[in-house]
Amino acid sequence: MSSLAAARADNFYYPPEWTPKQGSLNKFHGQHALRERARKIDQGILIIRFEMPFNVWCGGCNSMIAKGVRFNAEKKQVGNYYSTKIWSFTMKSACCKHEIVIQTDPKNCEYVIISGAQRKTEVYEVEDAETLLLPLDEERSKLADPFYRLEHQEGDLQKKKEAEPVLVRLQRVSDSRHSEDYALNKALRARLRSQKKRVAEEEATSKKMGLGIRLLPSSEADAASAACVKFSSKFDKNRREKRALINAASIFSDSPSSKRLELESKRRKIKAATASNLLGGRFKPSSWSQQGVVSSHKRT
Repeated sequence: MSSLAAARADNFYYPPEWTPKQGSLNKFHGQHALRERARKIDQGILIIRFEMPFNVWCGGCNSMIAKGVRFNAEKKQVGNYYSTKIWSFTMKSACCKHEIVIQTDPKNCEYVIISGAQRKTEVYEVEDAETLLLPLDEERSKLADPFYRLEHQEGDLQKKKEAEPVLVRLQRVSDSRHSEDYALNKALRARLRSQKKRVAEEEATSKKMGLGIRLLPSSEADAASAACVKFSSKFDKNRREKRALINAASIFSDSPSSKRLELESKRRKIKAATASNLLGGRFKPSSWSQQGVVSSHKRT
């Protein structure tokens, strides 16, 4: 041993107070060889690591426990099937600490859920799963009959003859595709080079347009959809209104338009009202008008 710690870890360390009359080290320390796993060994229970054999639904919180999840389970014998022992595994789910009990079924060579969970039923078609359809138990028992086995073999031979042309055609297609490896590799590399060149051109075009993303090549459908879209702006509306006013106004500058006359009449009315208010003393003149009066007196 390299060190004292390694010797203790391997249970090869004998303390000075130990004597051969005291038996093994486990007896000397007053413990079982399996340590914590055997704390219920007097009840016939052994703590093991149990792996869930299939997908189940937890009976406590209805959450799914996947196949392969491991638990610290209590293993004990609950019966016999002829000379084969029937083992029971009791564990607690990690999601809600619900107790789950599973037993072995030697007769059907599988596990059976006794309580605390429900097995998830998974139904699938043989064609979708791409697996072989196993014969039923009745057909397995019938295979012991020589005449039934002979008929079964004749059916298999007939299926082989029917599927043989398809298999031969597939084999020919595979041989034709992989007969010239150099030509296939050359065509693949040429297509890859053209694809890289096209991507580089698209990225350069996007950079010229000031875009940070690569634009895909345009198509006829994109051009048609873009032509159908019309964006309305305020600039176009103002330009149309100004052009309409220009067209409606007179071409002679001496004859003012109706709008100009209306503005001049409003200004005259405002000036007249301001003068009447000043003469009547209804409100004091503004600071601007007072500064104007003071500056006129200084000039005089």
